[in-house]
Amino acid sequence: MSELHLISVGKIAGPFGVRGWLKVRSFTEPAEDLLHSKSWRLGSRQDFREWKLESGRLHGRFLAVKLAGCEDRDAAQALAGSEVLLSREQLPALAENEYYWDDLIGLRVINTEDEELGRVTGLMETGANDVLVVEGEEERLIPYVWEHVVQSVDLDAGELRVDWGLDY
Repeated sequence: MSELHLISVGKIAGPFGVRGWLKVRSFTEPAEDLLHSKSWRLGSRQDFREWKLESGRLHGRFLAVKLAGCEDRDAAQALAGSEVLLSREQLPALAENEYYWDDLIGLRVINTEDEELGRVTGLMETGANDVLVVEGEEERLIPYVWEHVVQSVDLDAGELRVDWGLDY
């Protein structure tokens, strides 16, 4: 049996009301795409519990969701901070040059001068565009702007090429 490949697609921000509803920050675009998966795993990749999604809707920048078995505010509060994890099979196929953030973590970042800047350790959502967090000799924040900054992503080779100087 193959190992389950889980991808973090959101985070429980806390309770939403008093009847067990949760406030969820979705990492998907659009945010409500997360509501298409009726089975969620909450916790961490090493320690999670499966939950059934009963209902959900977009509420401002967050999702308001109701999970089967989460019946009151205390139960919802206990889930605060949990990652929302889905298996790779639950996720939709991506178009060309689209990647899940999880796929980019760990890639070597090389600039157009063939200088290695480090490895992607995370991504941040800033509103204008996503930003790669690259750890090397120093930490760099590199905007994920396709073709202008990010030139190519090669998952098989484990590298991401950018138009970004060592002195930026």
